[in-house]
Amino acid sequence: MKIMVTGALGNVGRYVLESLIKKEEEVVAADIDLEKLEANFNHHEHVKTVYFDFTNHKTFDNALEDVDRIFLMRPPHLGKPKDLEPFIEALSKRKIKLVSFLSLMGVEKNPVPPHHKIEKMIEQYQLPYAHVRPGFFMQNISGVHAYEIKKRNEIFIPAGRSRTSFIDAKDIGLAIATVLHEPEKYKNTAHTITGPESLNYDEIAEILTDVLDRKITYRKPSFLKYRKEYIKNRGLDKGYVNITVMLYFMTRMGTAKKVTDEFYQLTGKKPRTFRQFALNHKKAFNM
Repeated sequence: MKIMVTGALGNVGRYVLESLIKKEEEVVAADIDLEKLEANFNHHEHVKTVYFDFTNHKTFDNALEDVDRIFLMRPPHLGKPKDLEPFIEALSKRKIKLVSFLSLMGVEKNPVPPHHKIEKMIEQYQLPYAHVRPGFFMQNISGVHAYEIKKRNEIFIPAGRSRTSFIDAKDIGLAIATVLHEPEKYKNTAHTITGPESLNYDEIAEILTDVLDRKITYRKPSFLKYRKEYIKNRGLDKGYVNITVMLYFMTRMGTAKKVTDEFYQLTGKKPRTFRQFALNHKKAFNM
């Protein structure tokens, strides 16, 4: 039987897939860009590529053929938990050994983010689950937030003085592959995984200054300035930006600072530090 990886082209999905291949699993790489999937994964004999769209139930059957475990992620453009319900309902009608959902640290106590409702939905449909609740991705800084670092040598994030236990998406991918590889062991479990340290954005700026050999400054914008910059000036999707505003509001409340050893407990490995990540991804921060 096979493991389906939704969002296989995404920040986490590609690392889940990479780790599953190393564990010699048969994998179905699913995403909405079939051409890109084929270019990335067709050279792997243990990977099948399929076109998959959460909003099109006609894509479900082909993607789920011979699948008994699923890595489930919420695409950024689907803000409503109900958008994932048709797929979750379809899973409940099959013999599924485990659904590992990419959730968010602290959502078990916070019903506001969509991740909370999706976790509950998976449980209500009585699917065996292993929720993985990571801290903020280091790739958020090298991805969407790298724009201002490259253009203006500044970090433009409305997180105030809050601390965050950033984790590398590559480590998240390994943790998820670990639970999917042993579905009986991790059935009906939840795992809060973080990096090894809790940093504020001034400390992130100091590390980037050192690694990139140029001065990087943390600007501490207000929520309104951040929202205007990302929607009006950068042209990003309003729904996506609103979710990030909500997450940074939660961060200011202290929800992102916790450091756990659950990644080590799962994998036997130590999570990467932000300095290691920055050194490995210098290109992402340079023009």
